[in-house]
Amino acid sequence: MLKSKIGRPSLKTVLKTTTVAGLAAVMLSTGIPAQVVNSFAAPVTVTAPQVPSFADVVSAVSPAVVSVRVQSDTETASNDERGGGNGFSFGGRGFDNLPEDHPLKRFFREFGGQDGPQAGPRGRDRAERGGPRPHHLRPTAQGSGFFISEDGYVVTNNHVVSDGSAYTVVLNDGTELDAKLIGKDSRTDLAVLKVDASSRKFTYVNFADDNKTRVGDWVVAVGNPFGLGGTVTAGIVSARGRDIGSGPYDDFIQVDAAVNRGNSGGPTFNLNGEVVGINTAIFSPSGGNVGIAFAIPASTAKDVVADLMKDGKVERGWLGVQIQPVNKDIAESLGLSEPKGALVVAPQEGSPGLKAGIRQGDVITAVNGDPINDARDLAKKVASFAPNTKIDVSIWRNGKAQSIDVTLGNMATDEATKADSSAGEEDSKPSTEQALAALGMSVQPSENGAGLTITDVDPDSEAAARGIKEGETITSVNNKEVSSAADLNKVIDQAKKDGRTRALFQVEANGSSRFVALPINEG
Repeated sequence: MLKSKIGRPSLKTVLKTTTVAGLAAVMLSTGIPAQVVNSFAAPVTVTAPQVPSFADVVSAVSPAVVSVRVQSDTETASNDERGGGNGFSFGGRGFDNLPEDHPLKRFFREFGGQDGPQAGPRGRDRAERGGPRPHHLRPTAQGSGFFISEDGYVVTNNHVVSDGSAYTVVLNDGTELDAKLIGKDSRTDLAVLKVDASSRKFTYVNFADDNKTRVGDWVVAVGNPFGLGGTVTAGIVSARGRDIGSGPYDDFIQVDAAVNRGNSGGPTFNLNGEVVGINTAIFSPSGGNVGIAFAIPASTAKDVVADLMKDGKVERGWLGVQIQPVNKDIAESLGLSEPKGALVVAPQEGSPGLKAGIRQGDVITAVNGDPINDARDLAKKVASFAPNTKIDVSIWRNGKAQSIDVTLGNMATDEATKADSSAGEEDSKPSTEQALAALGMSVQPSENGAGLTITDVDPDSEAAARGIKEGETITSVNNKEVSSAADLNKVIDQAKKDGRTRALFQVEANGSSRFVALPINEG
C-alpha cells in the first residue's frame, strides 16, 4: 500500500477523492499554496446561447408529413440499378427516358426510390430470404409529401408521381390510404394528390412567406429518405435564388440539412412549423447527401398548388421570345449603363411578342415598371401573369428606351408549345471570301444572301475565345442586318464614332441564334 514519506495523504487517497472541495483540502494539506489550489477549486463553466431544440416543431408537423408510394405499369430500374450518379439528383422518376444528347441526361439522376426500404444490398438480401416484397414486385417509386388542407390535399414533386398509375399515401402512424392525382406541373416540378377525407380530418401545414427567410436561418426537413418514413434532419438556409439549370423558373432555396433519395416532395420547415420550401433536388457526386440540397420556394409552390387544386392545371402568360442574359460586354456594345435585362435573340413566329412589335436585338429592361435583372427574371415575371393579361414591356432599342404594350398568350396552348425560334435555311448563290483581320475571321456572303458565313476563325482571336466558329453565320451587327463585309465594316465604323469599344454580333448555327459582343480593334 502506497504511503507518503512525510505522513501526508497517500496518492491513492488523493485519487479516491471525488469532490472538488475534498480535492482542494487534500491539496492544501500537502503544502500546495492556496492561490494554486484556488485555481483548481471550481469547475470550468462556459456561458453560451441555448441551441434551439426542434422537438416541439417536429412533434407539431410530423402528422402532416406523409410518404408517397407510386405504382406504374412500366418496368423501371430499381434503386440499386440506378445508383447515385454524379451531379444533381432528383427524387422520384421521369429522367430515364430523356434522349442521350439531352443536357439534363448528363447531370440529373433520380433519387425518389423504387423499392423503398428494400433498396440497396441489404434490401436484396432480405427479399431473397423471403422478406417483404413491395406490391407483389410491381414497379414502385417512393417519395415524400405533406397535407396542406384538412380534407386531404397532398403536395409532392411532379417527378415523384410522373408516369404513375396508382398512388398510396402512408401517414406517420403507418396508415395507408389510396390517393388520386389532381394535377401536376413539370415546369416547377410540383404535383397535388387527394386522399378521401370522408371519415377523418387531417393535420395540415401552411406555407411560409419565404421572402422573410434569410441565409443562416434554421430549417428542419421531414420526409421519407430511402423509404424510412418520418425521418427528421436539420440545418440552415445556405443560399437563395439558386439556378441549377433544370428549367426557366429556377429559384431554389439551398439548404444544408441532410436530404437523400426519397426526400423528394417533402417539406422544409422554419422554426414556426411553416413550409418554406419543398425538397426537390440534391447535388451529389456520390448519390448520397453531401450537404447541398435544393427546395422549391413556398412563394412559388403556393400559387402553383392553388392552380392545380382549382382545375388540375397551371396557366401561365406567354410572351414568346427567345432570350439570353446581358453580360458586361453586350451592355457596353448596346450603350446600356449596366448589364441587366434580357436580350431578345428572336421573337417566336406568331407569338404575342412578335405581334406587339418586339424585335430581335431588343433588350427587355422592365415589365409593368418592375426592373428585369436577367433572362430568368423575365421568364418568372411573365409566367406570373394570367393569359390575356395586358402588360407594359420596357425595351432598349438603338440606344433609346421605348415602351410596348403586349397582350400575353397562354403558355399551355398548342400555339405556344409548338412555336420554335428556328431561323436560317441555306440555298444558293456563293460569293467572294473577305478577311476581317481586326476581328480575327474571314467571311463571305451566305448562299441565301442573308448574312455572312464565317469561313475561317483565327484560333488566337477574341472571336474564337468567345465561341465563334467556322461555318456559323453573322446575320446582324449592332442590330443592323449585314450581307457583305462592307456592310459589317460600315456598322463597326459607326460604333467607333459613337465611342463604343465593342460591337454586338448576332450569330446563327444549326437553326439557333445567339448574340456575342466582340472588341472593335483599330486597323
